[in-house]
Amino acid sequence: MGKIYTSATKALDGLLFDGMLIAAGGFGLCGIPENLITAIKEAGTKDLTVASNNAGVDDFGLGVLLQTHQVKKMISSYVGENDEFMRQYLAGELELEFNPQGTLAERMRSAGCGIPGFYTKTGVGTVIAEGKEVKSFNGEDYILEEGIFADLSIVKAWKADETGNLVFRKTARNFNPPAAMCGKICVVEVEEIVPTGSLDPDSIHLPGIYVNRLFKGDHEKRIEQRTVRAA
Repeated sequence: MGKIYTSATKALDGLLFDGMLIAAGGFGLCGIPENLITAIKEAGTKDLTVASNNAGVDDFGLGVLLQTHQVKKMISSYVGENDEFMRQYLAGELELEFNPQGTLAERMRSAGCGIPGFYTKTGVGTVIAEGKEVKSFNGEDYILEEGIFADLSIVKAWKADETGNLVFRKTARNFNPPAAMCGKICVVEVEEIVPTGSLDPDSIHLPGIYVNRLFKGDHEKRIEQRTVRAA
């Protein structure tokens, strides 16, 4: 069977279950897989743990899954811009595992490479290190961080060929490649699907070996924070 599906709902068919761990690409509202998020919302899958840099805003991106209380835990770096996220966390309704941004990206990438854990100086001597193994290398302390092995990866790319080779557009690449790598199954929504062989091999950002299913979606490109010069 080919990798191309006709919709987000069909691409997710048979993959969703309560309590699963999902790795989601995107940064703020840039490069987020909004069609897949909407399909998960409509499926009603609950008790989710979601690894993502942040959780969108209240009415868009992963924020819509918070509104419906389908997310049990977030593994994130930044939780601003989302009042419902803050409310649920402060009320004890949402678990939160904070990660330094580079650590979160490396936890995803490492899992995608089959690496179960790695040592880093980031977070040593802070609350980030609490409960984690500390090891000394050349007189410097490092903490052990574990790879994120997700049940499902949901990402967004600009272009894909029919075998799943992906090209991301500018900063929309962000967390999408490492998020795609760390899932047992990776589902991708794209703006355009082109014939196999039409992408320059040197321009491919993520090889199709990591992609299981893909579809062409309709996308709304929002601006998270609009900054303008005073008149």
